[in-house]
Amino acid sequence: MLDAGAKSQNLDKRIALALGGGSARGLAHVAMLEAFDELGVRPSVIAGTSMGAICGAAYAAGLSGAEMREQFTALFANRAYFLKRVAGKLRGGFSTLWSARMPGVVDSVTLFEMLLPEAMRCDFAALKIPFLAIAADFYAIEQVVLDKGPLIPALAASSALPSLTRPVVLGGRTLIDGGFVNPVPYDVVLDRAEVTVAVDVTGLPRRRPGGKLPRTLDAVTGSTQILFHTLTREKLKAAAPHILIRPSVGAFGAMDYFKVAAILAAAQPAKEDLKRKLSQVLARLG
Repeated sequence: MLDAGAKSQNLDKRIALALGGGSARGLAHVAMLEAFDELGVRPSVIAGTSMGAICGAAYAAGLSGAEMREQFTALFANRAYFLKRVAGKLRGGFSTLWSARMPGVVDSVTLFEMLLPEAMRCDFAALKIPFLAIAADFYAIEQVVLDKGPLIPALAASSALPSLTRPVVLGGRTLIDGGFVNPVPYDVVLDRAEVTVAVDVTGLPRRRPGGKLPRTLDAVTGSTQILFHTLTREKLKAAAPHILIRPSVGAFGAMDYFKVAAILAAAQPAKEDLKRKLSQVLARLG
């Protein structure tokens, strides 16, 4: 286990890290954070969108990549265990998570407060590494960078995917998933370090066997993937990170959280690629 105090004192001012959104595919970020741990490198700032915000915030709060692997693997061991754990933490009944008017939409602030580690129940100011969460202002149609106040509501806002989770109101703004404005937020930290590492887990929509048409949920989440992928492709034309890593997790669906072991296994080659590229860049920088 990493010592959180030591971690906060040994940030590499040369390195900034950006972790992109991708729902369950974002579990691949855990392997990328393990790569940083194994190299003994601590980014001086982290920006994250959606699942990238959740993983980035956990790392900024002091959890190591290995600890995150252990916690996510346990949490998503199987659907029955997950539901039992959620039910065991509910105090006001399931109405605290779901509304009768919108039964398919989850209150992610409440869910995160129940499930995220104690270390993440804090303000941004308490984090070991400076951290930025990206959300989208639904009405202003613009990016919002969250870096102050309670952490969990900001993470819920950054990952508030329409039709699945409720928008979050912060500072008078109605916020939804940051992927709609910045799926891989490397540009937010490009000027804050010599080297910016970005991890893109958007992937491409998966095909159903036999050429079958996508089901409703697959069509909704797959359309989001197309949008995120297109935004990232266009943004790369203007400015690119120094290191861009794309784990091969596109075959997994947005809700495949219970395939965490397979997602992490699929991300292993990208983890080794990141270690190699980061080592080369740091060697050049001396």
